[in-house]
Amino acid sequence: MHRRILGLGFACAWLCSGSINLHAQEFKLFDRTLQVHGFVSQGFVYTNDNNWLTMNTSQGSGAFTDFGFNTSSQITDKLRIGAQGYDRNLGQLGQYHPSLDWAVVDYRFKSWFGVRGGKVKTTLGLYTDTQDEDFLRVFALLPQSVYPTDLRESTIAHVGGDIYGTVSLKHKLGDLSYTVYSGHRSDSIYSGYPYYLSGFGAQIKSFGGLQYGADLRWNTPLKGLLIGASRLDEDITGNGLAVNPFNLGAGLVPYSETSKADWANQFYGEYTAGRLRVASEYRRYWRNQELVSGTSESLADVRGWYVSGAYRICKRFQIGSYYSRYTITNVVAGALAPFYPPATDTSLPGNHDYDKVITGRVDLKKFWNVKIEGHFMDGYGSGPYPNGFYTQVNPQGFKPNTNALVIKTGVNF
Repeated sequence: MHRRILGLGFACAWLCSGSINLHAQEFKLFDRTLQVHGFVSQGFVYTNDNNWLTMNTSQGSGAFTDFGFNTSSQITDKLRIGAQGYDRNLGQLGQYHPSLDWAVVDYRFKSWFGVRGGKVKTTLGLYTDTQDEDFLRVFALLPQSVYPTDLRESTIAHVGGDIYGTVSLKHKLGDLSYTVYSGHRSDSIYSGYPYYLSGFGAQIKSFGGLQYGADLRWNTPLKGLLIGASRLDEDITGNGLAVNPFNLGAGLVPYSETSKADWANQFYGEYTAGRLRVASEYRRYWRNQELVSGTSESLADVRGWYVSGAYRICKRFQIGSYYSRYTITNVVAGALAPFYPPATDTSLPGNHDYDKVITGRVDLKKFWNVKIEGHFMDGYGSGPYPNGFYTQVNPQGFKPNTNALVIKTGVNF
């Protein structure tokens, strides 16, 4: 742990010394301008009790790294192409297995009608499609009730296509922006849900399926006020191997799960005025899965919302805070029911996570920032849609409350 802290401090001191000077890169390829951008972030997390986000945070952990590089080109006034590679290590997740984060061809016929295809960022709520643009926000971690970092792959992108556009409304009523999309979601086996299932003896080999939805947002006549709504539907299948709970000595047997119903509704609003930014979102996620080749069924109802505010004190310093509220209920029916008692009381710490957060951000350079953030969590919300707390790294069980210190530094160009 001490070596990690020392290494992080050395990197910060090196950057402060002005030893590097980062700029977005541009060069010509077949008479077209190609832009190259990138980002790197490194975090350190310490918690007083429970281990969090699959890291050994009760001892302090620096296993919190991500980076990406993207390139794009405006081929014509209407045609743009681009792609981004991404990698991360978050405790037991990611583990430096690189991925193609997104790769898209975008053609805008008119302001009110465009199409894009490839591996396209999913438009869901305020920030799903900008999760990788950490340098835009004051917070080290987005509200985990709506944007769980351990489940990033679940909503970041789909392989398919979008139709989108912006329509100006008459009588100075603002404008409406819409996105309609369909494609295939494919989660990394190094993501949070496969890791959650590994605690029950499962080895997931593949997880994904059809994903489609829409987003509609209104830039209102009130300057700075945006409101919107999103809908997501999915048909997800997971396959792999698992321990037979009825015969533990029999070894691994084939495992599968499929969606009977899998959807999310999300409502959001954001208001910006000068140096102030206020936002709020509500998401309900309903998940009904057939488990173990249809012998069991799991019904999970996940609800999350938050209210956040950020204020820029001066050019290089911002402060922010949010209150994030997450609840989950889960009922298992069928053959596995005796192993999983119904979890329907959201007042219990295992079925909720209420997170009070305060943060500060310092922009040491135009391209480099440091964030210091405190989390004060009531509950641990451990369930089939995990919210950062896992039994594998908490073998002695969970404490009802967790306080966390998050220090994160990021460089972008």
